[in-house]
Amino acid sequence: MAAPLAELLRPEKLDDYIGQKHLVGKDAILYKSIKSGNIPSMILWGPPGVGKTTLANIISKTLNKEFYTLSAVSSGVKEVRNVIKQAAIFDGNAILFIDEIHRFSKSQQDSLLNAVEKGIISLIGATTENPSFEVISPLLSRCQVYILKNLEAEDLIKLLKNGIKLLANKFDLSIELKEHEALLRISGGDARKIYNALELVVYQEKTNKSEIIITNDIVLNCIQENLAIYDKQGEMHYDIISAFIKSIRGSDPNAAVYWLARMVEGGEDPKFIARRMLILASEDIGNANPNALLLANTCMDAVNKIGWPESRILLSQTAIYLANSAKSNSSYTAINDAQQFIHKTGNLPVPIQLRNAPTKLMKDIGYGKEYMYSHNFEGNFSDQEFLPEDISGTIFYQPGNNSREHSEKEIIKKRWGKKYKY
Repeated sequence: MAAPLAELLRPEKLDDYIGQKHLVGKDAILYKSIKSGNIPSMILWGPPGVGKTTLANIISKTLNKEFYTLSAVSSGVKEVRNVIKQAAIFDGNAILFIDEIHRFSKSQQDSLLNAVEKGIISLIGATTENPSFEVISPLLSRCQVYILKNLEAEDLIKLLKNGIKLLANKFDLSIELKEHEALLRISGGDARKIYNALELVVYQEKTNKSEIIITNDIVLNCIQENLAIYDKQGEMHYDIISAFIKSIRGSDPNAAVYWLARMVEGGEDPKFIARRMLILASEDIGNANPNALLLANTCMDAVNKIGWPESRILLSQTAIYLANSAKSNSSYTAINDAQQFIHKTGNLPVPIQLRNAPTKLMKDIGYGKEYMYSHNFEGNFSDQEFLPEDISGTIFYQPGNNSREHSEKEIIKKRWGKKYKY
């Protein structure tokens, strides 16, 4: 079976690497580090298809170091220790690349610490997930985190030209890229996606032809017809999680479970799914049902303890509960409105009665003097000003249209009277 286009065109030299100029441009920090021959252990964090694995391979070849690679999906502590034992022979002249390091458990990551700290290996970890959440603090503190971005239009066009040249030679064809917008849009900044899409188009169009003219319509028709092929191994990762979240937000438990099953079958990281539901529980349900956040958080904790395949049941239970729950985005809109308001009004002074008064001077000039301690009043409530004077009475929180927040609205009206005009 022929290697895919993305593999055939994987660059082997730093100067042939496309994209990530903020890291590997001529004057960029990682470029200088590689050229000096002295690289730190690092985490390469970025979306799929932006060159994390390619960059690791290039670093290895440029520095002429012994190169080991492990996949977090199929490797455990035993495999890590075996690699470290082999690498020790090379006296600090070895690189260990771990793909999808966010899938490593705490104990697996712990097994790397000593070797990284002593310089037995230079670790390069690749992750699509925020390393602050997925990499243990002791290991993260020993690594430099480099953030890779989705490829820009000019980078993707370079990739297309390279791909067209190779395919034209391979099939003895004339290939003209008349329009590229559809290919760029489909790629989403992912090199692998754009190569896959280009390859599909050329394979479909080359039958009994000596010339192919690639247009947006041809690309869209081809991709639509071959969606199942294009989507294998979770290529539409972000589209499916988007459909999943929107189905829960739209209160459709059947659609939510369908898209969840698509992710389960595609090998999606269960922690990624759980984290997105945790965000949704606050953003789209919020105070309409505060228990939703508790359940989503419990699901996140349980998924971390259990793993596959049982986690699918926990995820299903939580997704169905969230889909059936009352919805409100009032907390989300409140913080958005408050932030936008601050951008317009700037940093207004804190009312003097609310200011902290840790020194005698501050007390003498009135800091905190007129503050009324709410617990000293009936109902633990005191009618005083908590906003800067210039924006007194401004409303940011608009209760949602659900029974719980209707009750909250009545409580606010009872406490604050006409101050907040609900």
